[in-house]
Amino acid sequence: MTGDYSHGHHASVLRSHASRTAASSAAYLLPHLRPGMSLLDVGCGPGTITADLARVVAPGRVVGIEPVEAPLAAARTLEADVTWEVADVYALPYEDASVDVVHAHQVLQHLTDPVAALREMRRVCRPGGLVAVRDADYASFTWAPAEPRLEGWLALYHRLARHNGAEPDAGRHLTTWCAAAGLTDLEGGASAWSYVSSEDRATWADTWAHRVLESSFATQTLAAGLATETELAELAAGWRAWAAAPVGFFGMLHGEVLAHV
Repeated sequence: MTGDYSHGHHASVLRSHASRTAASSAAYLLPHLRPGMSLLDVGCGPGTITADLARVVAPGRVVGIEPVEAPLAAARTLEADVTWEVADVYALPYEDASVDVVHAHQVLQHLTDPVAALREMRRVCRPGGLVAVRDADYASFTWAPAEPRLEGWLALYHRLARHNGAEPDAGRHLTTWCAAAGLTDLEGGASAWSYVSSEDRATWADTWAHRVLESSFATQTLAAGLATETELAELAAGWRAWAAAPVGFFGMLHGEVLAHV
């Protein structure tokens, strides 16, 4: 039910994910945290968000999980009071009602059954606790100046994600999925990332240029026959051309839900 992870764990992917912080990626959750809370971070990746959350809830116990070991290697190098574990979101190895906060950032969009995952997250959350989820909505992405090859990249991303049984526009579905999982006291909202400065645009574009050519995005796309190596090279060139413009903008909308258990 996890399906194939379209991004994979190439260095370019982990470098991008490691730039995330609780302030940039979990601002909707931060006001609800307090010292002493226990927290489970599902799909913690290289752990930078998890480490920030751990500092907020210290001395509460914090666990960060991934379904494979690969991204946890970077997480284990952080100076953070966090337990890093390999675990399956569909079968969490924790007791019922054992955690105050269950958090998942950019996770549900990659799952073939996000409702089942949310049910499991709800199971381990204590009454009075919180389930917090945030996911991108790829169809809402917008940029300037216009670059037709980025249009091609976005269309290909949608095709690959859905080939893998995932939902790239997860952000708009979060409240529906939470309700289907039995979570009823919901606070829904949205927030965005943007890349505007030349430095930020160059970093974002460089990350995706490498991912298009070298990450699981490339290998899975080629294996599925969704694109050729020549076409992928053109998409990577499109990213670099967009970033080379003297001014520009890239915006990414995210849905977010805070569910009170």
